[in-house]
Amino acid sequence: MVVDDEPTIREVMTTYLQRDGFRVDTASTGTEAVEMLRRGLPDLLILDLMLPGVGGLNILKELRTNSNVPVIVLTARTEEADRIIGLELGADDYVSKPFSPRELVARVRSVLRRATVEPTPGVEVLEFDGLTIDTNSREVTVNREIVTLTAREFDLLLFLASSPRQVFSRSQLLDHVWHSSAEWQDTSTVTVHVRRIRHKIERDPERPDRLITVRGVGYRFEG
Repeated sequence: MVVDDEPTIREVMTTYLQRDGFRVDTASTGTEAVEMLRRGLPDLLILDLMLPGVGGLNILKELRTNSNVPVIVLTARTEEADRIIGLELGADDYVSKPFSPRELVARVRSVLRRATVEPTPGVEVLEFDGLTIDTNSREVTVNREIVTLTAREFDLLLFLASSPRQVFSRSQLLDHVWHSSAEWQDTSTVTVHVRRIRHKIERDPERPDRLITVRGVGYRFEG
């Protein structure tokens, strides 16, 4: 589902996605998008943040109260603050305008692939002192209570937890988890996702003891 108030952008995105085999529904306003989402959820949502009627951030916030449907947000290159807020509200990825339609299709495939990733061969459950990561069901529990992670949050946590105490730079995490590079994607994306995961799994997100920041380098998982 594509939500954007600019007809040309909707048409270009629809054309390229359909060429790649996707069925595409579109909405031109936030109000129209909300009505469509209430009737049924898409496999993936491409959401412009600057919309008439209901704003994109409000749609994303409401969507995340009851769904983990993958979301790619569209922002102008100058809207860094909105982009960060979108990621903090639960967006899986972002694309800045103007963008390459082929890059957008590649991002769509990447996000969908991560959302339906196959379990790691030979590894089913990782357990760390009250934290359990089930690779088959893609469920995470903290002290036996299920915590809800987006597809990207789960992939990032699983990647770090699969190599305890190994330090990864933000650029390396973009490469391994997002299948992107710092040339195409801001490394602050990693920072925002780590912050969101901490609020879900840490006893004290301000003093984390699982996802550790290694200053000047990146992050490591403490098992």
